[in-house]
Amino acid sequence: MNITDLTDLTKQRRTFRPGEDGYDDEVAGFQTGFAQRPQIVFAAADADDVVAAVRYAAGAGLPVGVQATGHGLPDASQGGVLITTRRMDSVRIDAAARTARIGAGTRWGQVVTAAAEYGLAPLNGSAPGVGAVSYTLGGGLGILAREFGYTADHVRSLDVVTADGQARHVTAASDPELFWGLLGGGANLGVVTALEVGLVPVTRLYGGALAFDGRAVDPAAVLRAYTAWTATVPDEVTSSVAALVYPDLPQLPPHLRGRYLVTVRVAFTGPAEEGERLVAPLRAIGPAVSDDLRELPYTESHTIHSDPDFPHAYYGDNRMLAELDLPGFERLLALTGPGAGHMHVVQLNHLGGALTRPAGGAGHTANAVPHRDATWLVRVLSPLEGTDRAALREFYARALEPLEPAALGRSLNFAFAGGDRPEGLYDEETRKRLAGLKATYDPANLFRRNYHVG
Repeated sequence: MNITDLTDLTKQRRTFRPGEDGYDDEVAGFQTGFAQRPQIVFAAADADDVVAAVRYAAGAGLPVGVQATGHGLPDASQGGVLITTRRMDSVRIDAAARTARIGAGTRWGQVVTAAAEYGLAPLNGSAPGVGAVSYTLGGGLGILAREFGYTADHVRSLDVVTADGQARHVTAASDPELFWGLLGGGANLGVVTALEVGLVPVTRLYGGALAFDGRAVDPAAVLRAYTAWTATVPDEVTSSVAALVYPDLPQLPPHLRGRYLVTVRVAFTGPAEEGERLVAPLRAIGPAVSDDLRELPYTESHTIHSDPDFPHAYYGDNRMLAELDLPGFERLLALTGPGAGHMHVVQLNHLGGALTRPAGGAGHTANAVPHRDATWLVRVLSPLEGTDRAALREFYARALEPLEPAALGRSLNFAFAGGDRPEGLYDEETRKRLAGLKATYDPANLFRRNYHVG
């Protein structure tokens, strides 16, 4: 493709270049900690725009990044091409087939609302503002994960533009190897413009959050009680525990300012009466600062975690664990608690259940989501104000060191900040298989280190 062709191609599409009106707004996302400066931004309204952007990048020899909501920024777009997909936010529900067709820029909250009209629910994450497609490409560890598995396990088809500029409709039957690699491989093999995913017949939950004052109740005691409790619950219970010191800021409700809270979050699809019985051991831990465990419509499921919905600067890391070293995790809590000198959010997710079933088994499609033997996921997330990536990487290495003997790897969904550390995201067999697909579908490495998650 010559220079004239490239110029004509950009004139036919909505594009932004540095210094032009709208450029800064177009590259902005939920993650504000890192500045993106792509050479050109394609604001995609449909799959044809994505095809044009990929062909432009290939012709100009530029790397490609993709951004839906900007929760995880695509490092590959630096000095290259950024494709923004936020305008591709369609949702179409097929109630009879129990599926949703989701555009590349669609957010989970839109899918939850659309599916609820038909008595159905997606296998969404905890934050309604995260991009549904990009989250699913990373695996998709949702709030009902122990009962139903990864969101990627339920994908029926994907529409993708590969590095050769071809738009493809991919299913497990039509192209099993590419289908396998796209689900779990992130955006490293192409730009997914839409996917079709299965829904579940869930309309309500028993769940919510139970918060303890970490200065009045020993956080280690909460942790020990919680982990013992998880050994007694059925697969229909998906839960996590989080610990953080809230900043003393006027923007926060008075009951949170400066508090160190250790919070257990629960989602259970069974009857409310059974839910009350199941959570009784948690309530027996000690006096709670707040307790909103209750029956709720699925459309309120985002209130279980109440993730922040405003853009901010953050960084983080995670480990998928074969087993939990309790003293090691207690040390992590001590390092990230009130004496840390910097705010850190620590979360421990109880895995197991349907998450351990092999991809391609009964009711699940084959995919590249790794580390299925993990029984726990530990995450640490930190605001970037007052520190930088290098300092936090050093801190995470020290804080997570006691847990390393049981670490299977890292979760792509929670690599944070664009996945700038690819180590451990895949086991060796999966990594080699994905590398073979990369050589076939993107030999020029157009989609470079592009581990976007939302």
